[in-house]
Amino acid sequence: MNHDPGGPETPPGFWGSRYAIGLIVIGAVAGYFLLTEHRAHFFGALPYLLLLACPLMHVFMHLGHGGHGPHHGGNGPGAGADKSEQPRQGGPS
Repeated sequence: MNHDPGGPETPPGFWGSRYAIGLIVIGAVAGYFLLTEHRAHFFGALPYLLLLACPLMHVFMHLGHGGHGPHHGGNGPGAGADKSEQPRQGGPS
């Protein structure tokens, strides 16, 4: 019995193919011509794009840490809070 230890070769994925290289080249050429032909529009909108980036970054950057809900335990803010601010256990006085 002859076994080939390498097994069958798998074809490369899309990004390793010549079609992907062609797509990247065409996209680069299209981007170059869009930027050169519409430079005035692009630079005119750039301040607004920067202002739009601020709330978008805020929204997308806050997705990773679980929101602003109450924190339980740990060494976060309020972990060493003063014990005198806890509600009293007795009835009304």
